[in-house]
Amino acid sequence: MRAVAEDLADLDAAALSQAYAKGTLSPVEVTQAVLARIERCEPQLQALYACDPEAALAQARASEARWQRGQALSPVDGVPGTLKENIATAGCPMPVGTAASELTPMAEDAPPAARWREAGLVLLAKTTMPDYGMLSSGLSSFHPLTRNPWRLDCNPGGSSAGAGAAAAAGYGPLHLGTDIGGSVRLPAAWCGVFGLKPSLGRIPIKPPYAGRVAGPMTRTVRDSAWMMSLLARPDWRDAMSLPAQTIGWLRLECEIKGLKLGLQLDAGWGLDTAPETRAAVEAAALAFEAAGASVVPIPAFSSRSMIDGLDRFWRMRSWLDMQALPAERRARVLPYIRAWVDGAAGISAAELFQGYSQMGVFRDAAVAACQGFDFVLSPVSPVASYRADWASPTNDPARPFEHIAFTLPYNMSEQPAASINCGYTATGLPIGLQIIGQRHDDLGVLQLAHAWEQLRPAQRPWPMALRS
Repeated sequence: MRAVAEDLADLDAAALSQAYAKGTLSPVEVTQAVLARIERCEPQLQALYACDPEAALAQARASEARWQRGQALSPVDGVPGTLKENIATAGCPMPVGTAASELTPMAEDAPPAARWREAGLVLLAKTTMPDYGMLSSGLSSFHPLTRNPWRLDCNPGGSSAGAGAAAAAGYGPLHLGTDIGGSVRLPAAWCGVFGLKPSLGRIPIKPPYAGRVAGPMTRTVRDSAWMMSLLARPDWRDAMSLPAQTIGWLRLECEIKGLKLGLQLDAGWGLDTAPETRAAVEAAALAFEAAGASVVPIPAFSSRSMIDGLDRFWRMRSWLDMQALPAERRARVLPYIRAWVDGAAGISAAELFQGYSQMGVFRDAAVAACQGFDFVLSPVSPVASYRADWASPTNDPARPFEHIAFTLPYNMSEQPAASINCGYTATGLPIGLQIIGQRHDDLGVLQLAHAWEQLRPAQRPWPMALRS
């Protein structure tokens, strides 16, 4: 018996692939169901940019024809989803979240968008982000305020704000964000979905930058594995991309017994870990221990001096970018970002170099701390979601990074790290568990996350879906 139309928006990519292959579902009716979900929920969430229903339906009809001819471009041809708006798609302007941008259509697809089209996936829309991706928030000077589907007065996180909200709300099963300090994992944690920050270079991206990656955001680990199988292919346009490698992305079963897991509950700086967050992460560690893993606490390995130095470097980089803008356009940037950037005006060359060097200090400290462990567990964020209209959990541009102490080190170390839900606060907000792997062991992180899906308590129903 076929699911009712509204339920199709909640099917995962694996189920859709099987249904398309059998002919029991069509990419067109699935896309129509997801567009109906978007039409109902988007006025509240504001997660999307450049949504084009007619273009999405045209892609779905082309996919349907390919399946009927037996010429599907991939096993997930016709599965719908979204790309973050800073992943260029040909013909679409890329405002990078700020009203200071000039809306010039992009000349070509960035590598992830090119792989997306080659696989026949249906692109429903781009997803929102804050100015220049420099906030863990749905607040932007260009996009409307993006909200968290679990509670509309709360923040989805960022900078992959719209992607996290869209995944939780059922805007199709596949979503792609980007992450340079936690921008996939934080919204994944605060929206209760799975998010993978791959090893640097695993998914080629343009422009490449130290620590910057693209990563899947999905309701299930398997759907992220499907995305990795399509997107983790070398592209010459990313000079930091990894060599071609055959990886069995869908081989997700793993043996927990005998694994040695590190447990980090103190980041060394930043906000104190909330008691509910600590308890949820400790409960996850105990569940792995009960399944046969050994769990060893590890101390903090990063420090205030590291983040203060990197903060100075990032401020100066952004300050130089903004100084190159005409004054009229510069004035359109979100006031919080302008206030943060203005702190760079008096930074000396020596301070700038010292700040830049902290990327290497972070990398060495993180890699050293993970030695001897198969994986490391930690909170994603020390706190759960916060006010929807705030720029960060502190809402203080003088203290902008207090919530990324658990996530940032693994961007600098180039290690794969994922966020997966491990509980809820008393007010019903999701809590994220971070799973960190050794460098380049992206598949291992997916496998342990998949194992946690089997171990964890039953999850609460997804928000925004119609319930009978």
